[in-house]
Amino acid sequence: MDDAVPETPPVAEDEPAYDPAAPAPLNVPRTPTGDAGVDAALDRLGDADHLATDGHVEVYEDVHRGLRDALTALDVRPGPPVPPTPHAPRS
Repeated sequence: MDDAVPETPPVAEDEPAYDPAAPAPLNVPRTPTGDAGVDAALDRLGDADHLATDGHVEVYEDVHRGLRDALTALDVRPGPPVPPTPHAPRS
């Protein structure tokens, strides 16, 4: 009979422990809108894929600010030209 205790396999120390806050790509598809400013803001969301969750807030706030600015810009665009007023007939 062999009294030797079998060795347990060594734990790989190179393997990081699971960290729920570690960067993890969400792989959410972003469809282009055709508006360069809006598309740039939405592309910025991809930066969150490479950050830990505590870094997401800065990205989300930056994207929100860009989208809000794009919407605000819609309100300041000049409308169509005002048609000229008809002249009163001369007597």
